[in-house]
Amino acid sequence: MDSATLAQALAAAKEAAAAAGEVIRHYWQQGVAVELKEDATPVTIADREAEQAIRKILQAALPQASIYGEEYGLDGERGGLMWLVDPLDGTKSFVRRTPFFSTQIALMEGNELILGVSSAPIYGEVMWASAGGGAWMDGVRVQVAGTSAMAQASVSTGNVKTLTSDARWDALGALIRDSNRIRGYGDFCHYHLLARGGLDLVIESDVNILDIAALAVIVREAGGVFTELDGAPLTLDTRSVLAGTPAIHAQALQRLRL
Repeated sequence: MDSATLAQALAAAKEAAAAAGEVIRHYWQQGVAVELKEDATPVTIADREAEQAIRKILQAALPQASIYGEEYGLDGERGGLMWLVDPLDGTKSFVRRTPFFSTQIALMEGNELILGVSSAPIYGEVMWASAGGGAWMDGVRVQVAGTSAMAQASVSTGNVKTLTSDARWDALGALIRDSNRIRGYGDFCHYHLLARGGLDLVIESDVNILDIAALAVIVREAGGVFTELDGAPLTLDTRSVLAGTPAIHAQALQRLRL
């Protein structure tokens, strides 16, 4: 994608995230009924209307791109240009009145993630990045910390249920013991902190590519490394994350590999 089209796509993604934020703020104030999907995860009218608002803007701005969204699935073909959209990532937090939810919009060209916008409308942060353009938060460029030793590293975990049942659980415990600080910020929050130098390593399992695609672009453009837990590159089937400063990611990968 040429630079002008990429800039146009980024502007559209930011506009779409802002439109979704308006929908979300409306229902945050009003309150919503909660339904359960077939997989027993919650969904609300806020999720659906936010995705509709996003799709309308993205389709108009880049009609040649497919859109793959959390609530309405794939519109178009896989491959080529494809938007990845989670209109309200963190619905469980939303319905329990905690602000740790966000809108996630990414653009994939072939197998490469080239653009990401992460907007947390109640928490009050917006981050974005595009390939080669750096990572930004509210108009200020951000970068990961220079932490290189595990003894100085701040680590955050999220959705680690899968890890409790395999051999990596003991390795994770040892890594935590050797680190400086352990927290569980979860959702968008720990990736935002990583990208702006507030922590050094994020470990997650049981995720969906729509949850983390935009965040991967942001962390990478901030100078970090973002892979699956085994070091593999992200795909549409990704279910785990290891993200961190280059040095801390490399150390954690060596320790967590089965």
